[in-house]
Amino acid sequence: MTVNEYWSLWEESGVELQPVKRKKPKTTRTAKPETVPSSVKTLEGVQKWLGSCTRCGLCRERNEIVFGSGNPKARLMFVGEGPGADEDKQGLPFVGRAGQLLNKIIEAMGLTREEVYIANIVKCRPPSNRVPEPDEISQCLPFLKAQIDLVSPEVVVALGLTAARALTETDHNMANLRGQFQTIAWKKELTLMPTYHPAYLLRNPSAKKIVWEDMKLVKDRLGL
Repeated sequence: MTVNEYWSLWEESGVELQPVKRKKPKTTRTAKPETVPSSVKTLEGVQKWLGSCTRCGLCRERNEIVFGSGNPKARLMFVGEGPGADEDKQGLPFVGRAGQLLNKIIEAMGLTREEVYIANIVKCRPPSNRVPEPDEISQCLPFLKAQIDLVSPEVVVALGLTAARALTETDHNMANLRGQFQTIAWKKELTLMPTYHPAYLLRNPSAKKIVWEDMKLVKDRLGL
């Protein structure tokens, strides 16, 4: 496990860490984040607008852009942090071990993967699975916003601290966010449930019970 992964796991668990000097990856100067035109009315149109994206430095090492997949009119949407190695190879979100666990969570809720929509905060794999940089998130977020608008789910589940912070535009830890419904910063009418990322659960199985408590709240909200 890399230093960045250890750091992310501690933050995910709600532990407040003292700032340390960490070597930042080299980045290129990025342009002002784009807004997807209101004339784009489909997910396919958003994906076409995204194109073979080179808007931030993540494009340099990726194999595939991981746009998102699932029901384009899903009542429930899951948003993770970013693609991992398996996702980078296949171009699909949550297809590795964490994805297999997410599938089980979805099935336990009485749904299938085909009935929900799954996406990530960033659409290219960060090197060594590090946490995405703020400029990388800002470049990718307009496309996720468009996806959320077009899918128009009743509930969004933020998987992990990076997703939860990006969607709420706060710096709270997971302990302060999960266990109760939140709102998306730019879409206050949309219900958000932050919870732990499946990758965190693979390393901390005891947290599965906590995530299930969060998912039961989501089930109740959806009437499942």
